[in-house]
Parts: sequence; structure tokens; C-alpha cells
Amino acid sequence: MTATAPRFGPSPVRLLLAAAVIVGTLLGALLAGASPASAHAALTGSNPKDGAVVATAPKEVTLTFSEQIAMGDDSIRVLEPSGKRADKAEVRELGTGGSIVYGVHLNAGLPDGTYTVAWQAVSADSHPVSGAFTFSIGAPSKTTVALPDQQAGGGVVGFLYGVARYASYGGFILLAGGAAFVLVCWQRGAGVRAVQHLVVQGWVTLTAATFAMLLLRTPYTGSGRLADTFDLGGLRDVLETKTGAALVSRLLLLGAAALFIAVLFGAYAKREDEREKKDLTFGLAVGGTVVAAGVAATWALSEHASTGVQPGLAMPVDVLHLLAVAAWLGGLATLLTALFRGPSIERTAVRRFSTVAFTSVVVLAVTGIYQSWRQIGSWSALTGTSYGQLLLLKVGLVGVMVAVAWISRRWTARLAEVPEAESEQVEEAAEAEETGEAEAGEAESDVAEAGQDPARAAQLARQKVAVATAERRRVRESDAERSGLRRSVLAETGVAVVLLAVTTVLTATEPGRTQEAAAKAGATPAAQEAPPGPTEIKLPFDTGGPRGRGTLRLSLDPARSGANEMQVRAESPDGKPLDAPELKVSFTLKAKQIGPLPITPDRITAGHWSAGAVQIPMPGTWQVKVTVRTSDIDQTTVEKNIKIG
Repeated sequence: MTATAPRFGPSPVRLLLAAAVIVGTLLGALLAGASPASAHAALTGSNPKDGAVVATAPKEVTLTFSEQIAMGDDSIRVLEPSGKRADKAEVRELGTGGSIVYGVHLNAGLPDGTYTVAWQAVSADSHPVSGAFTFSIGAPSKTTVALPDQQAGGGVVGFLYGVARYASYGGFILLAGGAAFVLVCWQRGAGVRAVQHLVVQGWVTLTAATFAMLLLRTPYTGSGRLADTFDLGGLRDVLETKTGAALVSRLLLLGAAALFIAVLFGAYAKREDEREKKDLTFGLAVGGTVVAAGVAATWALSEHASTGVQPGLAMPVDVLHLLAVAAWLGGLATLLTALFRGPSIERTAVRRFSTVAFTSVVVLAVTGIYQSWRQIGSWSALTGTSYGQLLLLKVGLVGVMVAVAWISRRWTARLAEVPEAESEQVEEAAEAEETGEAEAGEAESDVAEAGQDPARAAQLARQKVAVATAERRRVRESDAERSGLRRSVLAETGVAVVLLAVTTVLTATEPGRTQEAAAKAGATPAAQEAPPGPTEIKLPFDTGGPRGRGTLRLSLDPARSGANEMQVRAESPDGKPLDAPELKVSFTLKAKQIGPLPITPDRITAGHWSAGAVQIPMPGTWQVKVTVRTSDIDQTTVEKNIKIG
């Protein structure tokens, strides 16, 4: 009778890895399409201010930022209404007393009109930031300057860089967490191929992602063109930056990690003497901790922790946070692999990991509270900023994971210990399954040399693999407690994949403390936005002559800083259109001493005037004055305030 190997469908571990890849791809798209609010260093002020109207041309333009940034000579560009460069392309650092101020000198003899200031830089936490604003000399005018729609760090390059960042976190978690699981919880796992593959895959993923980030760094922080990935000049400049040095250091540490892996899965896995193995365990634990902490420090030294409040304390706290994440999530992934693809894991190993996971959660809670205070700064920022909202989502996912982990802990308490003989039997079955194809080929070759039928030899080899696989599955499925543990760990790991994605987005989002500081300074777009739609005011008037009484209805659309469309209608007391020979409008922002900005609308029809592209330089409460003349001698001026967002 012919026996065939059973087919059980896709492995849950492989499905989970596929889900991680999909989440990483979606994450890259999310990061690539992030709005300017996802920046880290925020523009908190400028001189001239955004939308300001100055009487004479200033000698320079200065920008003030919330945290330290890196700028080149072309990082600030001032453009005339015609698009011609108006600055001298020499960026100077002007900050004193801890303030972050950069400026650029303007050319002499600049004409009146609306000027555009475009800037791009790299914040202290390694993320590219950019923006633009306008100011006017004399009076606002039309401008031909067209700024790119794509923000710094966006597009295809931003997508790829986001995926690489997600992959680097995932690779580190598998590498550090998997190795820690073997040394602390399940030393026999050093000889299990599935566990070896998982840790090696983590190393390969982290190494490849680090190389990708290093190459993509030039277009990510600069041109945004994928073709500049292999620009050697740009790569040389990247190596001179803090982020470039961190990435190179990570690659060097990964070389040491490769040696650690070779010893762990080579000499250590084969060591049988208990005393020698204990000494080697201690040495590997110390060396592995040093390497893992060094790799974690490459993030801490170049991202959020390296800037802002208390960086000297924040960086070691960040390292502890990353190590705790790796120990928990990486150990969880290794446990999942052992439950689904390795030999039956002992109850004592699962209980050890339960203790490690609990300790990791405690460390995460303590370090997370400190990091949250440092990045949020206030209760209002926790709910009123995108960073705070993402943080609440992360806390919620951690809560879900802890709840599922509690269920896993209950399954662990009900586990029966696997007898040594049974454990070895299952391990042999697993090894037979992994090497079955090779054995089949060898058997076929041996039988062929003996003059027997090769097809029969291959059939016998497949039967051997089928029996081993069936035995392995039988042992696993017969233990209800282990089946329940596998399901709960699989669910916990699925939540961990989503949690890792949220964490990656969180590291690419402007901290809540910075968002609030920028909002208070009036620098964020959200602070300048007003409800959509036109705003209308009514101004009763009386020129004192015949048919000199009526009401003016003036509307602005969208009533925001920048270009607006103005409509003015005059009505007599009976509601009919009231024509006038002349009508003039002016806008004044008394709080900033801007204006009056005169506007003469075009007459459309009797009692209706219109003006397009009315430039309102900045948000605030503006005084509107309308002068209406109903005859050669009858004229009056009425005024009212209007809110511009």
C-alpha cells in the first residue's frame, strides 16, 4: 500500500510572517504619505512672519525651530514673485541662549510683491522636515512660485525608508529576543533548526534593512529621487552625520552578532558537559547583552531620545525600553516557532519565559511612563495631538497583549511536563521531517547503485517522512493544553505585529510636546485652519442723500490666510439691489500693525461687486472698512471686524 505525506496547509508561523510583511508595506505607505504634521523639529517663528506685509525689504529672513536641526547653504530659499532667487544662498546659524535660529541674507533692491520662503532640513532625531510660507513687501501680489506637493521624506523613497525602519525593528526583536529565549528559557532550543532559522532571519533582516536605510538616507533627506540612492558623494555626506554614524555602528555590531550566533548554534548547541555549558551560557549571556544594548543604542543616539528634555537620561531609558520589547516580543515569536515547528517544549521553559515576559512588561511600563511624560508633556497633548492619540492606541494594544498573555499563563499552569523520552522522540521526528528530502535522495541513489528500482526507493523514503510527520502531529494534537497555548500565543503574536507597526509610526511622528509648542507659536497648519466655507458680515450704511440708505453684505471665501474671493452686495431697505457709482474696501490687522490693504472690487452688475485673489497675509481679527458713494457728493465709510483663520 502506498503512503503519502500529509499536507496540513500553510504554517501559522509563515502566515504570521506574511502578515508582518503586509503590515510593513502598509506602514511604509502610511509614512510616505504623512502630512507635514509628522515632522519632528517644528518651525516656531520667523522674521518676517508668515503672511506679514512689510513696508521695505528686510535685510535677511530668519527661522526659529523647536529643536536642533542640520542645514546646508541651500536649505533656505527666498523666491521673488517671478520665481527668481532673492537670497544669497548662505545659511547662517544665529541662535543664542539655547534658541535655534537660522537666517539668510537677501539681495539688495528687491521689488515689491509677495515672496515665498521654502526651507528643508534634518531634525536632531534624524527625520527630514520642510515647509514654506510667504510675506509681502509693500503690498501682496500674485506669485508664479510653484512649490512641490511632496513633503520631505515622502514619495517612493519615503515608502521604502519606512518599510526598512519597520523591518529593522522587527529584525532586532527576532535576533535579540530569540537569542535571549534560548539562553534564559530553553537552552535545548539552540539545537532546534526552526529556532536557528528564526534568529538568523532576524539578523539578515536587520542587516539588510540597515544597509537599505544607509543607502536611502541621501534621497530621503534631500532630493527625494530614488536614482540618488547610489550617489557616492551623498553617501559620504551621510556618513558624517549622527544618523550615518549610528547606522555604520549598527553594521559593525551586527558583525559581532554574527560571531555570537555562530557560537550559540554551533559550539554551544553541541556542548554536552553541564559545567562547561553553564560557563559558556554565562559568557554568551554577557556578550549577547552587550551587543544587543549596543545595537539598541544606535536608535537611542539618533532618534527621539537624543534630543529634547533630559537626553542624558532618556537615551539609557530608551535602550532599556528596546531591550524589554525584544525580550518580550522576540521571545514570544520564538515560543510560537517552538510550539508550531519545533519539538515539544518543556513546561519549565514556558514558565521561565512567562517570568521573563512579566519582567519585560514591568520595565516597559516604567520606561514607557517616563518616555510618555517626556514626549507628551501635558494631558491636553495626550488627546489633542496625533502623537498622543497614537500613544493611547499603543497602550491599548499592550493591554490586549497582556490580557492574552494572562490566558497563555493559565494554559502554561495546566501543562503536563513532557517526558524526556517523548521529547527526544518528537525531536527526532522533527529532524526527520526537515531532512526527509535529503534522505529520500540518498536512499534513491543507494538503491539505484544496488540495482533496485529508484522509484520504489523514493517511495520508501517518503513513507518514512510521512510517518515521522504524522507522529509529530499526533503527539502535539493529543495535548489539549499545548494546543490551547499555541492558539493563545499565536493571537498574542498577531497583536504584537500590529503593535510593532504602531510603534514604528510613533517614532516617525512629531512629539506631542513639540506639536503643542508649535501650535502656541501659531506655526502649525492646524492652528491656522478655520471652518470651511465663506464668512459674511453685514454693514448698514447711510450716505445722507437720496437712496443713500442700505446694507452691505461682504463675504470672503474661504476666509483664511492667503488668497480669498470677495463678494460685496448692496441692498436697499426693501431688499432690492442698490447700485452705487463707487465702492472701495480695505483690510487692517491692528494687532500686528498691518494695513490698511486697499482693494477696489470690480462691478459685476447693479449692487454687486467682486474681487478675486484677495490676499489676506495672516490669520487674526481684521478690521474691514467699506467706502460707498451713492452720488457725486454723498459718501460714507463703515467698518466691522471679520475673523480670518
